[in-house]
Amino acid sequence: MNSNRIYGIGGSSVGEEILKLKEPGHKPESIKDEEFQNRINKACEALKLNGLDALYINAGTNLYYFTNTKWNPSERLVGALLFADGSLYYVLPEFEIGTFKDFIGISGELLPWLEHESPIEKIAEVVKNNTRLAIDDSTPFSLVSKFQEHPKLEISSGEKIIRDIRMLKSEGEIAQLQYAMDLTMQVHKATAKILKPGISTAEVENFIDAAHKKLGIESGSYFCIVLFGKDSSFPHGVKSPKTLEENDMVLVDTGCQYNGYISDITRTYCYGEATEAEKDIWQSEKLAQIAAFNAAQTGKPCGYIDDQVRVQLEKDGLGPDYKLPGLPHRTGHGIGLEIHEHPFILKGNEIKIQTGMTFSIEPMIVVPEKFGVRLEDHIYMTEKGPKWFTEPAHSIENPFGVVTRQ
Repeated sequence: MNSNRIYGIGGSSVGEEILKLKEPGHKPESIKDEEFQNRINKACEALKLNGLDALYINAGTNLYYFTNTKWNPSERLVGALLFADGSLYYVLPEFEIGTFKDFIGISGELLPWLEHESPIEKIAEVVKNNTRLAIDDSTPFSLVSKFQEHPKLEISSGEKIIRDIRMLKSEGEIAQLQYAMDLTMQVHKATAKILKPGISTAEVENFIDAAHKKLGIESGSYFCIVLFGKDSSFPHGVKSPKTLEENDMVLVDTGCQYNGYISDITRTYCYGEATEAEKDIWQSEKLAQIAAFNAAQTGKPCGYIDDQVRVQLEKDGLGPDYKLPGLPHRTGHGIGLEIHEHPFILKGNEIKIQTGMTFSIEPMIVVPEKFGVRLEDHIYMTEKGPKWFTEPAHSIENPFGVVTRQ
């Protein structure tokens, strides 16, 4: 019998755990048009402060963020042209007008182009000579190069303008993230209970997808990584993952998408009895995560967090820098409408930590060819300091803090 069943690892089944999952009765309200308009206003102010005339926003996440218009990018240019005075144009193929109108959030004028026409020329029709145009950094180079070639346009990157607005989350955005994180934490707890020797990573991944759907996420898991034993020493997995054996380390990294906002949580624990080396590394990971949380202070550069994590790891004889055994990658990444977005918690990143930032703390420790430990939780910055979206893991034997009967 698995000795850690009393701590919520093993001892149940897929059917039992799916039945136990209940979709929460209370959900956060969707982001309102007022907030989308406020984002546009911020972009206009940023354009003026930077001496720019307009911003091109490409189809995809940024178009949705600013205009509440959901449209996937493709080889055909679809996007928005936002002028510093607040004028908004949607640029799109003419044959898509009927469909596009159903997706428009914030109203704007349509600037359609025919299949044989250049959409850049259409944009040029509504701008003056020497228009200083910032381009959304998610725009593919095949389009950027055409903007650069047009004589009426002076092109620059819009990355900083977009980054500085998007990386500071509103209370409404934090509520969306919190809801998604809460769902995924439920899934994590249920996932630990279905584990048994011989179970495959595919079976676990399928359960995680079904569990997210049971909790009301129609699209299921946004992503999923499940690794057992030595495979856990490869941060993003292996080509042919092994099945679970007694006393294997287990790494589960997953999330979902709610109203566009993404959850992302990782737990690592042992199915069975952990070795002393595994216990020591797990504890080092826990201390590194705490060091990152304590280093998350407004006014400090984002890189300071990564620096303090590596100071802590060196105390335990790990590293230094990216050397293994140790932390082979950055400490964390921002999260929101994209799973990896600004700010990145990376050595040398001088962006100052500010209220409203949301980012992961996941200073994974890799012991090559043996095992890895990643504990990933996200925080959001308040005026009083950092707050966890989810309760961090308790121990390698009892990751979810299961209270046992005496």
